[in-house]
Amino acid sequence: MIEAPDAALLRDPLHQVSPRAVTYWRVSALIGAVVEWAITIAVYAFALPAIFDGERPRWALPVLVFLLVAPLAHVLFMPQLRFRIHRWEVTPTAIHTRAGWLNINSRVAPLSRVQTVDSTQGALMRLFRLSSLTVTTASAAGPLTIDCLDRDDARQLVAELTEITSASEGDAT
Repeated sequence: MIEAPDAALLRDPLHQVSPRAVTYWRVSALIGAVVEWAITIAVYAFALPAIFDGERPRWALPVLVFLLVAPLAHVLFMPQLRFRIHRWEVTPTAIHTRAGWLNINSRVAPLSRVQTVDSTQGALMRLFRLSSLTVTTASAAGPLTIDCLDRDDARQLVAELTEITSASEGDAT
């Protein structure tokens, strides 16, 4: 997983996250959409008539349609776009991540600044055999996160980063 020392850090990171991330992000977005739809329909069916004396305002139907279609567009388009953007790479000197789908965030951190490497899995991630990796550095910008790595790749990367950073002298501050 670790690339040759001459790998240029200014190019995009080489590795994509697990292809299972697309389905994970889609299911996660669908769960959120179902909650949004339930609230939207409840407000339309019960709250608006109660507030407006049994009548719904003329603007309520177009707003309802928008609030039902927007989460659907999110479920359909966000996962694939996010998969194309999310990338990561570890070189012998640095870790480079790129994430986001509306706001794209690219970060490079020297391995000599790494303080901790954590791997996490939520319940839904476990179903898809995915893990997130968080690399905490001595930086005010906060940790670097690689979401949706294959669980086994994440374990291997944690071991490699731990080995590399433990060989560094100093306390990464």
